[in-house]
Amino acid sequence: MRIILITPAPAKSLAGNRATAARWAHILRSLDHRVDIVTEYTGQNADLMIALHAWRSADAVQQFTDAYPNRPIIVAITGTDAYRFIHSHPETTLQSIKLADHLVGLHDLISNTLPPDQRHKMNVIYQSAEPVSKREPYKRYFHIAVLGHLREEKDPLRPALAVRNLPESSQIQIHQYGKAHSPEWADEATAEMKINPRYIWHGEIAHHAIRQVYQRTNLLVLPSRMEGGANVISEAVVAGVPVIASDIEGSVGLLGTDYPGYYPVENESALRELLLRAESDPLFYQTLQKTCAARQSLFTTENETQSWSNLLGKL
Repeated sequence: MRIILITPAPAKSLAGNRATAARWAHILRSLDHRVDIVTEYTGQNADLMIALHAWRSADAVQQFTDAYPNRPIIVAITGTDAYRFIHSHPETTLQSIKLADHLVGLHDLISNTLPPDQRHKMNVIYQSAEPVSKREPYKRYFHIAVLGHLREEKDPLRPALAVRNLPESSQIQIHQYGKAHSPEWADEATAEMKINPRYIWHGEIAHHAIRQVYQRTNLLVLPSRMEGGANVISEAVVAGVPVIASDIEGSVGLLGTDYPGYYPVENESALRELLLRAESDPLFYQTLQKTCAARQSLFTTENETQSWSNLLGKL
């Protein structure tokens, strides 16, 4: 098939949506399909449209439907679709969902956000990740990585707030990697570094450098207020890095309801206690590791490829 894949993220963007689009295109090409990634639809002929983002790609979905009313559309439901735009812009978001023949979600609980009459369209496809080479976690201090752009949805500075005024005996350091989405976020991160010696913001780094972070870090923290199924969880789990995350659906739907490393969203006191426990309690740290390791098979390239093959077989 000739497939057109719509993503709102431009070609050189390091945003998650662009990385997802590129990975999906690679998988679909491995299944012998021709794939074009574009940021907007301009009438291109295709047998199938895959639209990443129901709200941001709404115009493309409508235009493709008008041009080719009998050709299938797959709409991927992102975190902002599921937890923001379906409420703030329901008409546009739900129109894309209703026009779709199939929906793709990235975690097990994503269907909870949909109208009941649309849930049968959902196909959960876990995002895959490649293993890193041998891990050598830091020993001279307890390195905690926070990977994600600085924006409201990510609650990015919560880990920094959690480690203010820790006991002197603690060796915890928070290392944040990601681009500030506004000058205000950059200012906040810079100001935090000046008053918090345990917090370092590194800015945006390339993916090969992120893989090096996975090789050395002791722990990943995902503090988000909303996620559609963060690929950093897949990457951390496959790399063998234990995770602590806010208890949002997007993380619970990846790590499981019984995962021991959750804290109430926006609660830095609870996060602080988990971080100190992960640093000081070897049994708890090993439990996080083992529970993550038990999820690794979900996030393989083979599993993601087979899921796409199964979905396309339904068309």
